[in-house]
Amino acid sequence: MTDIWTPAKIGVTGISNRLAMAPMTRSRAQADGTPGALAALYYEQRAGMGLIVTEGTQPSKDGQGYLATPGIYNDAHKKGWQKITSVVHAKGSRIFIQLMHVGRTSHPDNTPHHRQSVAPSAIRPGDQIFTAKGMQPIPEPRSLTIEEIAQTVNDFRTAARCAIDAGADGVEIHGANGYLIQQFFAPNANLREDVYGGGIENRTRFAIEVAQAVADEIGAERTGIRLSPGATLGGLQEGVEGPDLYRYLVSELNKLELAYVHIMHLGNDALLADIRASWDQALILNRPGRALEEVGSDIRTGLADVESYGQFVLSTPDFVERLKSGAPMNEPDRANYYGGGAEGYVDYPTPTEAVVA
Repeated sequence: MTDIWTPAKIGVTGISNRLAMAPMTRSRAQADGTPGALAALYYEQRAGMGLIVTEGTQPSKDGQGYLATPGIYNDAHKKGWQKITSVVHAKGSRIFIQLMHVGRTSHPDNTPHHRQSVAPSAIRPGDQIFTAKGMQPIPEPRSLTIEEIAQTVNDFRTAARCAIDAGADGVEIHGANGYLIQQFFAPNANLREDVYGGGIENRTRFAIEVAQAVADEIGAERTGIRLSPGATLGGLQEGVEGPDLYRYLVSELNKLELAYVHIMHLGNDALLADIRASWDQALILNRPGRALEEVGSDIRTGLADVESYGQFVLSTPDFVERLKSGAPMNEPDRANYYGGGAEGYVDYPTPTEAVVA
């Protein structure tokens, strides 16, 4: 029987177990978007996971939304990520860099060019965002022109090439969590009347074009995508057509033969079953809040090929070893999730250290 300890392949990438580190924003990059000095240690500590999916990494200046998030679109970024990919590989794990364009979930104070954010339509999300001046309302974005959409697709392509040049095994396109790609899906964020708005085929067009461009650049076997059907983050409402939009989208993406689809599952079991049935490659499944005793259950039933975990891995770098031994997990330091230095980032204890403490 297949279990979490059975090796697997993600596209052309072999992984030693069926556990993935989910992407988690940590906001510790340098001001220019180069991964910070502690980032290599952070990822190295967690390299017992078969696959690491990195924190969201902007493919362009327009793609940044939060303070101190990393980029992957210039030589400095590549050099920073090379330090990370090399130590992860040395520990026997594999690493995909997640490409995250936040769209309207941004503020000019947080971006290097201090420009108005971009989105499918000029509709503010109604949320606030943390800036160097504290919490501020997210301002109204500017609607992308057709030409700018094409440029944004190319930004993803260029960033994917940079990621491979930096030693990554592949990239994960962030199509979830209320960011730009998902904004195109949601009728309350996308009021376009051109080929990118209206019906399901038009609202999924941008996602498919990004996936095709990245696959053309680095190979479909090195390209994954993350989706969060039904997620309302960033004020998005996908409406009654939401499940059918994802059924159509996944069937179209399947034709590209991408390495994997990474689903953040929020409870629509019928939709998840349909996605599994229509997807021929690897499926990575993330169930937010999954109990520790349920780890591996979706692998055993065949619903997923890989399971991804966030908070467990954030707080317990040796998550894999503790699963094998039955040792207790650390409690997450929620006060230090974002920003700062080593505290709450690379200072979580090992089991031996925990006993001594």
